[in-house]
Amino acid sequence: MWAIRARELTKKFDQKTVVDGLDLEIEEGEIFGLVGPDGAGKTTTMRLLTGILMPTAGDAWVEEHHIVKDAEALKENIAYMSQRFGLYGDLSVMENIHFYADIYTVPKSKRTAKIEQLLAFTKLGPFKDRLARNLSGGMKQKLGLACALVHTPRVLFLDEPTNGVDPVSRRDFWQILYELLREKVSIFYSTSYLDEAERCKRVGLIHKGRLLQCDTPDVIKKSKNAASLEEAFIAIVGDYENK
Repeated sequence: MWAIRARELTKKFDQKTVVDGLDLEIEEGEIFGLVGPDGAGKTTTMRLLTGILMPTAGDAWVEEHHIVKDAEALKENIAYMSQRFGLYGDLSVMENIHFYADIYTVPKSKRTAKIEQLLAFTKLGPFKDRLARNLSGGMKQKLGLACALVHTPRVLFLDEPTNGVDPVSRRDFWQILYELLREKVSIFYSTSYLDEAERCKRVGLIHKGRLLQCDTPDVIKKSKNAASLEEAFIAIVGDYENK
């Protein structure tokens, strides 16, 4: 069963096409990486799939919910952690999580157990009373993830979540994601770090709004006889530009 499906999904701003005829299928329980340079269309794609932006043309479904026709049901089943996820610096770790539990209307009867699970999951338990503004960059990302997961979504959208985060925190963040996969959460992950893309089950290369190739990292590398994803993607973009 597909967690995400898109057919000819397109978004234009004035005369500029930012996402151009995207066709995509992502399996349930899969971690899918969307890779491309700044301005390639990664964030716009995520905002379309999460119902934040209206498409100019095409269709998409997340957990069988149409992104336009079933927008309210869609939001109950997903979480979106944007590049500037809204943490409140003057609130503690625990207060931030409770704030998002209120937004998602998580029942009080289920909230305590869920929050304790998230604190253990992200290893934020010892810091639950610390103000968010006093957390390191890596800990802020873990807190943002905990807030996004408080309502137990089935699909998680992460927009370049480890940008500017130190290597150790990046490793810890990925360990948390692997735990989520074991819980059958589907993950749509955008990144400009190609070493991170290697960790994904499948990877899509987006360039100027077009999805140029989509497959496992090994298949993509073999298609260009490349030693790395970076080498393969440079070759794929070169072929596209030289058409």
